[in-house]
Amino acid sequence: MDNLSINNIFTRRFTKELEREPNKTVFDLFEYKRVDVEIFDYKTNKNIFEMKDLEFPEFYSKNACNIIASKYFRRAGVGSADGHETSMKQVADRMVGFWADALVDEGLIRTKEQYSIFYDELVYALINQMWAPNSPQWFNTGIKRNYGIAGESDHLYYYDIKSGTVKESKDRYTRTQASACFILSIKDTLLGDNSISEQYITETKLFKGGSGVGTNFSNLRAINEGLSSGGKSSGLMSFLKGFDRNAGAIKSGGTTRRAAKMVITDIDHPEIEDFITWKAREEDKVRALGKMGYDMSMDGEAYATVSGQNGNNSVRLNKEFMQKVLHLDEDPDADFELKGRVDDKVNRKVKVKELWDLICQSTWNCADPAVQFDDTFNDWHTCPAGEDGKVGAKHNRINATNPCSEYAFLDNTACNLASINIYRFFSKEEGKFKLNDYIHLISLIQLVLEASIHWGQFPTKEVARKSHLFRTTGLGLANMASLLMVLGYPYDSDEGRNLSASLCSIMTAQSYLVSSLMAKEVGPFAKYDINKEHLLKVLRNSARCSLAIDDNFEGLDYSPVRLDEDLMTEMGLEEVLNAGKILWIKAIEGANRYGVRNAQVSVIAPTGTISFAMDCGATSLEPFYSNVVYKSLAGGGMMELVNPVLEDALINLGYSDEQVDKIKDYLLEKDENGMFVHFNLNDAPYLREEDKKIFETANDISPSGHVLMVAAVTPMISGSVSKTVNMPVNATVKEISDIYKLSYITGVKAISVYRDGSKACQPLNTALTEDSDSLENLTYDALLDYARNCKKGSLHRVKPDGMRTSRTHAAKIGDIELYVTIGFYKNGKMSELFVSTDKEGTVVKGLLASLSKSISNMLQYNIPAKEISRLLRGQQFEPSGFVSRHPYIKNAASIADLLSKIIDIELGDYSRVQIKPTDMEEKLYSGSIKTSEEKAEAKNVTYDEIKDDPDTERVYGEVCPVCSSTQLFTNGTCKVCRECGSTTGCS
Repeated sequence: MDNLSINNIFTRRFTKELEREPNKTVFDLFEYKRVDVEIFDYKTNKNIFEMKDLEFPEFYSKNACNIIASKYFRRAGVGSADGHETSMKQVADRMVGFWADALVDEGLIRTKEQYSIFYDELVYALINQMWAPNSPQWFNTGIKRNYGIAGESDHLYYYDIKSGTVKESKDRYTRTQASACFILSIKDTLLGDNSISEQYITETKLFKGGSGVGTNFSNLRAINEGLSSGGKSSGLMSFLKGFDRNAGAIKSGGTTRRAAKMVITDIDHPEIEDFITWKAREEDKVRALGKMGYDMSMDGEAYATVSGQNGNNSVRLNKEFMQKVLHLDEDPDADFELKGRVDDKVNRKVKVKELWDLICQSTWNCADPAVQFDDTFNDWHTCPAGEDGKVGAKHNRINATNPCSEYAFLDNTACNLASINIYRFFSKEEGKFKLNDYIHLISLIQLVLEASIHWGQFPTKEVARKSHLFRTTGLGLANMASLLMVLGYPYDSDEGRNLSASLCSIMTAQSYLVSSLMAKEVGPFAKYDINKEHLLKVLRNSARCSLAIDDNFEGLDYSPVRLDEDLMTEMGLEEVLNAGKILWIKAIEGANRYGVRNAQVSVIAPTGTISFAMDCGATSLEPFYSNVVYKSLAGGGMMELVNPVLEDALINLGYSDEQVDKIKDYLLEKDENGMFVHFNLNDAPYLREEDKKIFETANDISPSGHVLMVAAVTPMISGSVSKTVNMPVNATVKEISDIYKLSYITGVKAISVYRDGSKACQPLNTALTEDSDSLENLTYDALLDYARNCKKGSLHRVKPDGMRTSRTHAAKIGDIELYVTIGFYKNGKMSELFVSTDKEGTVVKGLLASLSKSISNMLQYNIPAKEISRLLRGQQFEPSGFVSRHPYIKNAASIADLLSKIIDIELGDYSRVQIKPTDMEEKLYSGSIKTSEEKAEAKNVTYDEIKDDPDTERVYGEVCPVCSSTQLFTNGTCKVCRECGSTTGCS
């Protein structure tokens, strides 16, 4: 251990070329392109963001350029002609330069050579999409250093080492606010520090800055518990509803995404039944309001009327409760005591089965609450002595997590995150994983995360103080599914789980080793000594799971998942397995001798936006959502391509070029309506039976397969794993119960479940602004009356004959399936329009019938179709956004706007659709093709392979609040927009 030094980290692996060519800079190692960036709002049909002539590396996708420029480029005050950042080089320089300067100040970089190597290696890795920090770093880091922009104070705080006190920062950007994840405590008091009133202020400050916050609210008294004044408490739920409204108001007042908020209640709280069923009851109200005609979209009036919609709810389950759940077959009448916080008069016993059934039924109804296993979290707690040495005290336990559940630590602490794009370490040429490069980058990033604490600042004094005392960091992985697929290992397999867990094991072991080397130079975290024995116990248990130590687990009453040495050897991964063993031994030895600089070092976060910035094929530890990927095109729209990782995997498995092409063609095959025919590769030509599991996507993998992956990885990281298990619409309450129990038994710390269709979201807006002075602003019923009451002298109705030709357009917008049939007179003019839907017995069905009658009457009264189209064009109401199943129309502002585009098409006007038909298609639709040979030729033509993501079929009515895209998908416990990268979480 004596020969190990932090100086060993400062070596060139990625930038050796600079040693040979000293006149080059790290930026010269890449080729660049000029890019125009636009972000389109599918609701308004307008660009909401635009920057011209930006500089990015040649290999960046258009989507990555769009997301980095729109989310992370500084937009004002930069010393360029445009006033904003114009190059990825600028972003890399300001962030990496800041971190390097901070490490110099801290004493961890001591020579010019170390500075130069750290800067070059990290810039290279960042630009090469090998890793990315969490979003606040991109927003805040290096702004003052590079551009002289200070900003206001924002009432941010930092710990001043010299004085040993917390001070208010003088401005926003001299230091950096690098943390996305916060855990707050709350006291059962109305006023003062950490009080109920203070919670409103602190949450508001965090939401305003785009960060997320989690709190366990179980300290709050239940309803009817006694007050010191002699009165009775209004109860936990009354305050939770108030906090929920506050979070909603912050979103409405100034930000485009909902507040990221985790609300946790212990299972023994007297109001636990009301908390468990809170959201389920509110969903019932939404459904009832929807039947009355109210807008049921996520931002509509129905949801705005009910409570509980601005956070993720979780129940904290302790060992006593869970053991009774597991033995309900033997003791179905087992009971459990709910305990008042200060008044035992409200104590009462309830049936365990009834509580458990409430949890599972409510999850089935509305996807809330999720579950967190309190004792499992605390069995792996590195600092249960906190800062006062009182092991077991409530304030020293892990009581809560951040909104996405990956950061779990003491109350009033924060964590800054980063993720490694693990697929970048696979060498196609060599066909193997570059292990040493991976370990090298882990070391560099841990220095980054430490630097961000040293020169960091935080939204409250208490968080600033405790962040200094414990210095938690959160390094994670992204794009694991790509690596598994290209190496030929199914996600849901022992092989896939062992490889994933072993790489996480190496990440955490090397992180702690580097942390011990930092401690050797500048000292361990301030509260290391009183937590040393507990932290070392956790490290040893992780080492046991990694097979570095052979003896029994310490302080655990279950057996966490271990790596399988025989299987790893059979897979040819002895080098990976042995590296983990060696690193754990060194990390434990280093922690024993020097301590560690950071109390926690690793998490598995959702990595939504930053995954797209790194051009990851898959986010976080999640499997692929589809084997078809969508490439953004310069002129708008998307092109369908087979996932390139799938191609590489087939080649690695020994398939010929011809076989690969046939399998790709099979995957991209469509029916006559332009819809994909095959959703998996089960019947693909040439694909061997034993290889089919390798290409399973998220919906093919069993729910238990998702849980077992989390269980394999959890012992290998300091924090937790952000994970939602998606289940089909026909999943039962018992199946949800089984998933929760499996999670507990296998050592998962937290898990959430989403049953397809469990949300009541149904985009619908029946209210139209009526202005009697303008024909364009009349409601459809009013237009119908207008047509009927026109003087017969000026308009004469001509009904079509009993038999007439027609054409049907199929389209889907939001969750509404539409079939628009246009009827024609004998002379080819439009005579009627009918809109049908699968929404039988709903308000939607009635509205569409009324609309159809209105338009048909107008056509038959000889109102020009062109004028009807103009009247409908641009109407904005829900559902809106992406349109699927139509070959030419890809977005519309409403159903009315969609109909306008369809009428235009029938008039031969394609100027307002997103995809233009080929000449042959245009002839086919115009009726100018006469011969059977011409018709056959026309039916076989393929237009540009541009189409929106079929995953939008599963968005349950939600649209992105930034760009109005419906390409939202589940990512950890959050959702992320595939189009613009916005997330509903905090990373």
